[in-house]
Order: sequence, then structure tokens, then C-alpha cells
Amino acid sequence: MYLLSQKIKLPKKISRRFPAYELYLYGEGNYAEENKNLILTGIPVLFLPGNAGSYKQVRSLGSIALRKAEDIDFKYHFNFFTVNFNEELVALYGGSLQRQTRFVHECIKVILKLYKDQEFAPSSVAIVGHSMGGLVARALPTLKNFKPEFINLLITQATPHVAPVMPLDKYLTDFYTAVNNHWILKAQDVRNLTTLSVAGGFRDYQVRSGLAFLPRLSQHSRALFVVSSAVPRTWASTDHLSIVWCKELILATIRAFFDLIDETTKQITEDPKKRMLVLNHHFVRHPAKFFEEDPETLTELKGTLIWMKIKSSKWTYTVYNESDGKYFVFPLSNHRKTYSHVHCQNSILDTSSWIYGCLNSSSSMCLEGFDLSWKAELLPTVKIVTLKLQEYPSLSDFVVYVPAINGNKFTVDCEFFKEDSRRVQLPVTHLFSFGLSSSKIVLNSAGLIYNVQLQHFGQIYQAFKIYIESHCQPHKGRKTSVYRLHVPWSHEDSITVSKVPSFTEISAKLHIAQPENDSTVAVLNIYSSSDCQYEVTIKTSFSQVLGQVIRFHGVSLPVYIISNMLLAYGGQLSALISTGHCLDFVPALTRAAKPYKVDPFVNVVKFLLGFNWFKDIWNVLFLPELDAVLLNKQDMWFPLVSLILFLFGTGIAYWGGILFSSSLRLLSSLWLSLTRPSGLPKDSKLMTPRRAFVAILLVFVSCTTCGAFAILIIYLHYMFKVIKLHSNVRIEQNVLNMDPKHSKETSDNSNKETVKNCDSAETITKAAAAASPTTNTAIDNVVNSLKIHITIINLLTWIVLLSLPSLIYWFKNLRYNIRLDPDPCRTMAIILVSTLGILMNSSTTKVKSSKLSKIAAQLPLPLSVAVVAFGPMHLYRVPYFVICSLLLHVLCCIL
Repeated sequence: MYLLSQKIKLPKKISRRFPAYELYLYGEGNYAEENKNLILTGIPVLFLPGNAGSYKQVRSLGSIALRKAEDIDFKYHFNFFTVNFNEELVALYGGSLQRQTRFVHECIKVILKLYKDQEFAPSSVAIVGHSMGGLVARALPTLKNFKPEFINLLITQATPHVAPVMPLDKYLTDFYTAVNNHWILKAQDVRNLTTLSVAGGFRDYQVRSGLAFLPRLSQHSRALFVVSSAVPRTWASTDHLSIVWCKELILATIRAFFDLIDETTKQITEDPKKRMLVLNHHFVRHPAKFFEEDPETLTELKGTLIWMKIKSSKWTYTVYNESDGKYFVFPLSNHRKTYSHVHCQNSILDTSSWIYGCLNSSSSMCLEGFDLSWKAELLPTVKIVTLKLQEYPSLSDFVVYVPAINGNKFTVDCEFFKEDSRRVQLPVTHLFSFGLSSSKIVLNSAGLIYNVQLQHFGQIYQAFKIYIESHCQPHKGRKTSVYRLHVPWSHEDSITVSKVPSFTEISAKLHIAQPENDSTVAVLNIYSSSDCQYEVTIKTSFSQVLGQVIRFHGVSLPVYIISNMLLAYGGQLSALISTGHCLDFVPALTRAAKPYKVDPFVNVVKFLLGFNWFKDIWNVLFLPELDAVLLNKQDMWFPLVSLILFLFGTGIAYWGGILFSSSLRLLSSLWLSLTRPSGLPKDSKLMTPRRAFVAILLVFVSCTTCGAFAILIIYLHYMFKVIKLHSNVRIEQNVLNMDPKHSKETSDNSNKETVKNCDSAETITKAAAAASPTTNTAIDNVVNSLKIHITIINLLTWIVLLSLPSLIYWFKNLRYNIRLDPDPCRTMAIILVSTLGILMNSSTTKVKSSKLSKIAAQLPLPLSVAVVAFGPMHLYRVPYFVICSLLLHVLCCIL
């Protein structure tokens, strides 16, 4: 057996337009040989890889689909096509998303032409998209010439539909806005398209499951969202890559594909109602039955088997070897007045029918019954059914069928119960209890099912630990208990299987917050062992609360880090103007980075935007929508999230500053070992012909190649200047510290001393104490300049990091085009190159005497607020706020 991905030759016009992209047909063994001439008779499915994804990822789907087709002697089979997107980083660079969408459109037309002369020629293609591939598929209806009938089924795997994971450029956010608005405002274009979005759950650290929720389509009759932990027969969370090859998910997908085939057309059915029935059957509620579009409700029962009448309200049947099948009849006349529900669970996990409802029974027999097995649900160790007696007023009996099974042990349990006796309420603990308090409930009755309603649990920042302790009577061969955390407003259930007696810990947290108009309650379903009692305890897990904050808002951390750095930068300038001495970065950060300087302003503006008059003023000023408002619309905002992120940002900026200072000392030591410093720089012109040439050259580089590349070059140039300046300051301090009489003896010791303390203000003061006033002033000015340069480099480091994805994208595609187009960093690069060309040669002397110095010292504060207000969901805006502050610094050096 060998694998073969056959490259499909595209028309020259398409190849010239998209030189980096390719279309392949997956095959293996004899199947690949038969399809070499591209005479295809199957059903076309197109797989779209995601961010940095490979076209070879289609193998999991294609291989299992081929095995399934072989099992049915190729009565039906699928042809899996896949697109090679050259493993582009489209989750971080949005400039190629539109290009990928247009290429997929062309591929669909090419694929359909391959079937043009076949008897059962398809008119549409089913699409499976992983990660950003799913978003590209959803973007197809936005194309002008796209025909909606080209696709009728779309399955996405871990696709961030709501918003980009990292909004690093405007092209990315604009693409999302265009796609989501089109699906909402022009729903008629996708009215025949059935969409299933599968999320990976909490193990997917790259795309949180809430982003995979189809925007405003949860109530749409042709769209479905589900988390892999809730998918029947999967019941597990997957990481971002394993969702492509997870065997259980692939099996569910392939089973659904085969059930979707219309026997008349030999293609995927055009009936949207049937498509949704199939997807619900395999991905939401599996009754442990093979799918039937119109299941026969009236079934003939075998009168030749043994019939037994059960009058008790609770019944258990355990058998090791059953040579003949049996029917157990439960008369309802004795139970309707006392009980409201009947619950049965069966450890036989095959797909046979096992529970029926009878209209009229005679002589303890029921020859015809309604098959109620379709109401059942498959769980990891049992299949269960819970029926409300009031919904079946015409039934006289329930019948449980136990088939003949040899050599296997199985158990069937049934009980009648009142709903109120099995439904208990457990209020969750407060967020700020920090796990010190708990809520507890004891389930004393020996029932088969309990529904523990978790009161006031509906926000994404809540996270709890649920402890379930089971106490059981001595019993051999005890079965397991199944605990399911059921979230009624989305399909994100999680299931835990535990042996009893045991002590089980369950994490309770949400992917999607409870909608405002939803009054349902999250429920812990306990499918218990009949001879056990349960004690349920719930506590707030503060570590997981922080984990939820990071999961939902972690991508905003650069915003709060840069906000802190801007505050430190402003603090340095203020100290320089008021005292004549500049603080080091870390002390300036400690003094200036206060949450009350930023958060209250953002919250006040968010509050005022709730009034129409303020919103009108806001719109007149052409200000963009506050990111906190957007987060609030997505049910992701709560008052303390900004404070928590600000504190995280302060910590990262603090330790980052210490690490950077240590690295600078190390690099300057390395530079000193390689060269002899030329002494302190003298005041010179801000711009010389040579510097102007370098700036013009870098502007040319940014315009003809990649803006991020020019930013990286100017950053490294600036860093080199700072390292040289740092080395010169160290040598000058070393000279001032030496005793003239014993310079040779003390030079080495003083060198070591200054290496350890070169950045501290105290060392600088001591070193300059014996120097002349002129020398002392010169050193102070250079040291002050060095401290400002270090802070600017800290800020520039984050600008480089935020622009790095487009640089990587450009470098990977360099063989196709030397110029990145479109380039999200080009404008920023042109401004930065010009600005930094002046700043790297500036000193604080001119800043102190400038007329704009006070404005320059005060501006970082409002810019810090603006970063937090407009940056969390639009990271590409953040560098421009930093540039504004640097531009004013340049003006201070000039004016």
C-alpha cells in the first residue's frame, strides 16, 4: 500500500495568478492507480488546511473514507481533493486571505469540470476546513462571481469564526468583518449551505472554542456548533492539530458523509433538513442507532420470546449469558399518578432497538410497539433514555428488550421517579472566595440519575472545582458512574467516567457565556450506580479563573505591557524636566505604572457610550468603537479583567526590563572585548548626509521589499548604537573611578565594579564626584540619554515582535515575489525609519530645553490610555500610539 497525492494541472491563467498554490487529489494503492487519468465517479470533498497547515493533512479523512467505501464494495465513494497553500501564516498575516479565497473558488470550478461527463455529475463540492481554512471557505460567498450552489456542506475544525486569534494587521480584521457581515446581512446567499463548526475544547491552546462559535448563527436552522468533548463516541478535547487526525472525530465525520448520500443522485443530498438531521445524529445526540431519515415508529415485536411483567418502580437485570431474548413489560397505569418520569440505562452499546412503547397490551404481551430507542442517548459506558410520562398519554406499557448474548455480561436498569426528587440546586461559590469556602450537597436516595443545577454559573470568568465522593454498599462487579457537565445554551458538554466508590475531581468552566435572554441553568448530570450515595462539593478555583482570563484575553497582554512602558517613558521625561536627571527604566516603571491612571478612564468612557448624546459626539470625532464595548458584546468583558491584565503587564514589563538591562551589559562587555571605545559622543547634528542616505535607503527597502524588514534593520542599527553608547559610558565611569597614583593597580578592580553597577544612579554620582563640573555634566547628559534610549529600545522590541509575522510570511514567499503586497507595516516602517534615524543620535540636553518638553512628558499618559482603549482587539494599532510619542520626542530635539 502506497500513498499518492496527485497534482492536478490547473489552467495556465490560474497558475500565473497563483504561482504559490496547488491542487491535489488524494489517493492510495489501487484507488490511486485507477484515478491517474482523473476519470472520477465519486463525490468531491475539498480539504482546506489552515495556518501553516499542509495539504497532506487530508490523509486522515481520505484514508478512512476509502476503508469505508471498500466495506460497502464502492457502492458510494468520495474523492478527496486538497489545496496546497504553501503553509502560509494566514492567522498572523491577513494579506493573503483574499488571494486564498479566490484560488479556492477557481479550484471548485476545476473540480466540478472533472465530473462534467459522468452519469451522476455533482453540482456542488463539500468542504472540510481546518483552522483558517474554514474561514476561507466561509469567505467564498463574498466573492462577486461565486455561485452559492457550488457548496452545500461545510465542516470546519477549530476555525476561529468570531474574530482573529491575534489581530496583528488591518487586512485580517477587515476580512473577518466582511465575512461575518455578509453571513448576517446577506443570509440568502448561504440559505442552502449547511455548516458544522467543531471546536477542540480546553486542550486547544491556539484557538479557544468560543471563537469557533458561528456568529449569530446558533439559531440558524442550517448551522451547528459543537465542542469535541460533547461529540458522541469522541468525548475528549483535542489540541489544535490533533483535531485533524483524531480517529473518533474522523469516524464521526466519515459516517456523517456516507449518511448524507442521496441514493437517487449518488451525491450529497440537496435537502438541508436531512443534512441537519444527519449532523445532529452524529455530532450532538447519538441514540446508538444507525441513522434513518424517517424511522418506523411502529415495530412488530416477537411474541415467541419470553415476556415478563415488572410491577415495581425500580428494576435491575444483570446477566452473564442470555441464550434467549426476553421482553420486560412495565405497566404504566400504576405509575402515572405517583411518578413523572421513567429512566432506563443499558450497558449493551450496540445499535439494536431495546425500548418500546405499547398502545394496548393483552395477556402481558405487546405484539406491536413504538420504537423509543430513538429517544435514547449514548454515553461512554451506557446508553440511557429518560422519558416524561405526560408526553406519552396513549401508551399503556413500556417494554424493555434484552437480546440473546452469550459470553458477555450486561446490565439493564430502570426506575420510575418524580422529577423534583432528582433535581437539586447547588449555588456556586463567589468569585472572590478564592476556594476558601464551598457549597455542598448530599444525595441520599439510591437513584439512577440526579440533576444538580449549578445556580449562578454562566460567565466565562467563573471557574470551579467539583468534587464528587461516592459511598457504596459492598457489592461485587460494581459498575461505573458517569458525570456530565451539561451546558444547555451551547454544545460544550464534558463527560467524566469514574469507578465507584471513588473521589472524583471535575473542572467546571465555560467556552461561551450564557446569553442574556437565556434562562436555562448549567447542570451536572450524575448517572449513578444504584447502590451508591453521592456527596457533591463545589469550590472556586482561583488559578483556573486566572487561566480563563489568560485564555480569553491573553492575546491582549502586549497592549498592557506597552501601556506600562509608555507610562514609564513619560515618568522618565517628567523626572528629566523637573530634576535634570533621568530615572532608570525599572524605577520609572515602579513609580509611574499605576492602574488608576488608565483603567478608570476606559471604564468611564465605556459607561458614557451607553448614552446617545455621548455616542453622537464620539461619532462626530470619527473615533473608532471602544474595544471594551466590542468585548462586552461578545460577553467577554467584566470590570476586573483590565486590572488583572494591567498587573500582568506590569510584571512582564518589569522583569523584561531587568532581562534587557542584563542582556545590554553582556553585549556591551562583548563589544569592549572586541574593540577599543572612542570615548563619549559629542553633541552633533541630528541629521547628516550619511544618516539621511541610510534613512532614504531603508525607506526604499520598505517600499520595494517588506516594511517589517526595514523595521528590523533600523531596530538592530539602533540597538548597535545603544550598545556602543553603553560601552563608552562604562569606560568613562571606569576612568573616573581610578586613583591617578595607582591607576595600573586598580584598573582591573574598578572595571569589575563598574560592570556590576553601571546602570545605577548611585554609582554614576560616586564616579563623577571627583570629576570637574564640565566632565560631570557631560557624563550626566550621556547617561540620561542612555536611559531614554534603553526605554525606546524596549518599546521598539514590541513593535518588532508585532510586525514579525509579516516578516516571516515575506521571507517564506521570497521566491515568488520580492515585494510583500499588501504590506501592513509599510507606512509604519517609513515613519519609524525617519523617526529613529533622528532619535538614535539625539541627547536629552535638547529635550530639557525644548518648548515642547512638558507636552512630550505628559503625552505618554493619554497614549497609554488610548492603547488600552483601542488596542486589545486591534493589536496593529498599538505601534502607532508608540510612534506618536516618539515623533513628539523628535520635535523636542528639533524645536
